[in-house]
Amino acid sequence: MTLTLDIFKKNFQLIQQKIEEAAIRAGRKSQDIRIMAVTKSFPAEYIEIACRGGISLFGENRVQEAVEKYGSLAGQGMHNQDDLELHLVGHLQRNKAKKAAETFCCVQSIDKPETAIALQRHCQSLRRQMDILLEMNTSGEESKYGFRNEDELISALDSIMELSCLRVRGLMTIGPFTQDTLRVSKAFARLKGLYQRLKECYPGLVLDTLSMGMSGDFEIAVEEGSTLVRIGTALFGQRE
Repeated sequence: MTLTLDIFKKNFQLIQQKIEEAAIRAGRKSQDIRIMAVTKSFPAEYIEIACRGGISLFGENRVQEAVEKYGSLAGQGMHNQDDLELHLVGHLQRNKAKKAAETFCCVQSIDKPETAIALQRHCQSLRRQMDILLEMNTSGEESKYGFRNEDELISALDSIMELSCLRVRGLMTIGPFTQDTLRVSKAFARLKGLYQRLKECYPGLVLDTLSMGMSGDFEIAVEEGSTLVRIGTALFGQRE
């Protein structure tokens, strides 16, 4: 089915409603949760529809795909850096760090100090600062990226904090791919617990982003404390 503005708005409203209900169950305010439209594999015109439908926060999984799609939209005058916030939510290879530094305002998937150092080098040459999140593998699944445990992440954080162009704003995770909602909930609760400990132990950092929850599990993520949910198919429909 071709995406129209009306279909998008209905999808968006349903997601907002579900977030509102999940926030109420958790004793939270839905205004504290941001909705990101993840445009991986979707055509550039879907970005334009999402902008018209009220979305300003976007995520892409691959650097080159983001360069091609969002660059073409900017060339057509459909958006500019002031009204669209673009994050990298997929794994960042160090040889793509230069393009990432040029393209995104935030990289959510830092899982090695070496990747952060490469990003720092290119941000320095561009004379810009960039927000980053540290990715934690909370599911234990070998197929997923991210720091494997809390000690590994904290050790990396101590070195990444010394990088002047990068601002650590919080944590990100991908929930386990399972129908076991208790397991999903435990994974998200684990990240929330680490997030709270970091806020207590690093008062000098502005930690305000807990990115967890996608189309299949964002309600659980909201219940467990997510401040940013990354939504693709629930907004745009199934990918081809």
